Amino acid sequence: MQIDKLRGRELDQLFKAVLSLKDLEECYRFFDDLCTVNEIQSLAQRLEVARMLQEGKTYHKIETETGASTATISRVKRCLNYGNDAYTMALNRIKEEEESNS
Repeated sequence: MQIDKLRGRELDQLFKAVLSLKDLEECYRFFDDLCTVNEIQSLAQRLEVARMLQEGKTYHKIETETGASTATISRVKRCLNYGNDAYTMALNRIKEEEESNS
């Protein structure tokens, strides 16, 4: 796990701060202060790429719809295939929450 190389007090503080957020509005406020608009959009784009890859969409379709580069798509696909299953975990939780709210 690459994140092990980064582990430490500062990263723990960041993750604890994220975990302390109570709702979507707090997330918007926190990330607006923490990141640039481009950084936030890049993170959101990667999650959308992961969702589309899970649905079996082609690189061309993903590139067209999200504006992600093929390098980004490949990186996300590598994480889906050989990573920590975190994209899948998060996307499944989002889907479950959306289904329970409808």
